[in-house]
Amino acid sequence: MRVALFGGTGFVGGYLVDALLAAGHEPSLLVRGGSDGKVRQAGGCRVTTGAVGTGESVESTLDGCQAVIYNIGILRENRAKGVTFEALQFDGAVRVADCASRSGIRRFLLMSANGVHSPGTAYQETKFRAECHILESDFDATVFRPSVIFGDPRGHMEFATQLNRDMVAPPLPAVAFHNGIMRSGGDVVMSPVHVEDVALAFVRALNDPGTIGRTYALGGPEVLTWRQILERIMAATSRRKVILPMPIPVMKAAAALLDWLPAFPVTRDQLTMLAEGNTADPGDLRSLIGREPTPMNAVTLSYLSRNAPGAFQRDTN
Repeated sequence: MRVALFGGTGFVGGYLVDALLAAGHEPSLLVRGGSDGKVRQAGGCRVTTGAVGTGESVESTLDGCQAVIYNIGILRENRAKGVTFEALQFDGAVRVADCASRSGIRRFLLMSANGVHSPGTAYQETKFRAECHILESDFDATVFRPSVIFGDPRGHMEFATQLNRDMVAPPLPAVAFHNGIMRSGGDVVMSPVHVEDVALAFVRALNDPGTIGRTYALGGPEVLTWRQILERIMAATSRRKVILPMPIPVMKAAAALLDWLPAFPVTRDQLTMLAEGNTADPGDLRSLIGREPTPMNAVTLSYLSRNAPGAFQRDTN
């Protein structure tokens, strides 16, 4: 099957390419100008150079395809360059969906995020509205909502690599976020999910009619606190750190002054989402991939000891 993949050159996108090829599919990628070198296994892919904001580029990518995966997403906006949640996570998804509908493509898989809702942050709102548009359109649609995704970044941004760079590697104490000034709101909790499991879930769903019309929350096998995640990163990198409690309201006050700086580690919206928690039952993922999800531990985080803390790039997919 030829599968149009939008967002195929970033962290998760590279693993989606690998999983599609391993399953015998042909990925058709839309790649920004100058990014051709980022395509994984380029010899097995059809590549169109262009932008998701251009209808002609989208139509060329969709030509001859039987299914679509929309995987474009960002964690932080750069409005000066037109990199916004609205443009990439909603407008882009709608444009691809409209073009796919005109082309007669029925199968549509959407990468969303765990916990999206409306009203919410700009990130959550645009992801949620994209879900609604796809599910309410005349597609055989499936939506995936992963918790935080980890795995070898292969040169891209990734959750554990960023925590290692920002909190574990520096000589200063690390911080463990919690809700409330005196931890009255409880710890920040997540269900970290391995990137290879997420990619496999997409590919397994492609030809499974039982997944049509469904929204899957994808979570790893454990619910971990922020402190526990830091401790596992330290175990993987053979480091020992003091971990200090950090109330999210205090961090939000700092972000209100400094989150416009690219170097500031988190935005106010990201802190709001952290406070809400990010957990998912592993049952959905287990049923899709046919095995137990991969845990986050020193073995599966071993790539952190091989990669320099700053050796990754920011991208929009």
